[in-house]
Amino acid sequence: MSKDVRIRKGVNIKLKGVAEKLYDNPVSTSDIVLKPTDFPGLIPKLSVKIGDKVKAGSPIFYNKENDKVLFTSPISGEVTEINRGEKRKILEVKVKADGDIAYETFKQGDPSSMSREEVLDNMLKSGVWPFIRQRPFDIVANPMDAPKAIHVTAFDSAPLAPDYGFVAHGQGEILQAGLDALAKLTSGKVHLNITGNANADAAFTAAKNVQINKISGPHPAGNVGIQMHHIEPINKGEVVWVLNALDVLTIGKLFKEGKFDASRAVVVAGSKVTAPKYVKTVLGANVSDILKGKTEEGGRYISGNPLTGTQIKEDGHLGFYNYQLTVIPAGGENRFMGWLPFLGFNGFSLSRTSFSFLAPNKERDLDANMNGEERAFVMAGEYEKVFPMNIYPVHLVKSMITQDIDLMESLGVYEVAPEDFALCEYGCTSKIETQKIVREALDLVRKETT
Repeated sequence: MSKDVRIRKGVNIKLKGVAEKLYDNPVSTSDIVLKPTDFPGLIPKLSVKIGDKVKAGSPIFYNKENDKVLFTSPISGEVTEINRGEKRKILEVKVKADGDIAYETFKQGDPSSMSREEVLDNMLKSGVWPFIRQRPFDIVANPMDAPKAIHVTAFDSAPLAPDYGFVAHGQGEILQAGLDALAKLTSGKVHLNITGNANADAAFTAAKNVQINKISGPHPAGNVGIQMHHIEPINKGEVVWVLNALDVLTIGKLFKEGKFDASRAVVVAGSKVTAPKYVKTVLGANVSDILKGKTEEGGRYISGNPLTGTQIKEDGHLGFYNYQLTVIPAGGENRFMGWLPFLGFNGFSLSRTSFSFLAPNKERDLDANMNGEERAFVMAGEYEKVFPMNIYPVHLVKSMITQDIDLMESLGVYEVAPEDFALCEYGCTSKIETQKIVREALDLVRKETT
């Protein structure tokens, strides 16, 4: 039975630079980069060396802990760089595009008529498997697990986020093929969680073989972990797989076309973008190809949204899971009497230290300034205002800082992911890097308990 869930805690941060629902000219990328750092907990082992020729779907690296989990190239071309960090840790593998994309071929057909093993094997060999992540720990799912359920979020509530309905419009058959494949992977339900704040696209509302749930409310209502918490919370010892609906389209294309089609629509947004729109490109694309002549000076380039995304350079690359490229003011300028609360109506605060609460619907041109430095971690009540789980967020974060695993377990560590704390970090009066703390704590708990 479908559920209607109303999220009451949270906040929508309205930023300037919302993209028009129009497509710009498609962009052919000069090169792509795959970054093992996009996959927490992964120990990568290379399948290629510099100079190797690859096709779309050719293995680039694999998971040392499970060599069946492959990470494959989204384009055809030549491996030109393998960048390493400390202790020769693999940071990036770059593939230079060769023009027209040549594809490896994989099994094509209706996943509903295939066995679980056939569906699983096809997804693993093609490289679409890493789109599926698991709770707990927010890592790439282990294909050997039997998940309690699978949750697919069909909307994103983060600032300047893409409209999933606009991107998926007219692709109902492809989405259904992806959902049918997911249904083969669990004996439980596949939950498709759609927005209740507006009319969802027919590609989502007409989906079959799933339980459709309506989620309404402010951000972080679009976070799949928040949705899962209110539909069926995860307990210790259970595993739930999660992904977003745009990744399901890529899975659907695999079974429809028999190839790893990593093309995607990316929203290019932010106040430093001259004409924010959507653009069709490919996973891992070079952002300088996308943004050429489209931005103003003084921008902070972010792969993802401003709350959870990763800062990149002007010639950086899109992350594996990102369908958003954001450019906002970098900040860094000194403000007169900067130790005072924001004056006027241009600032924004989750508390009443500025006048922003008098104009809650105003779009603001916010920059990347911290407006302070880290200080004593106090109980200010700010986390509880925006954290819509039945969990004590400050107590949980403090248990993470002290690395008290037993206390973390009792406070709900298995339900959370770093993105669920993004608003807490934004509104933190102590300027604590909450998402980093959560990520490190999840890695610690996984290491000590599995």
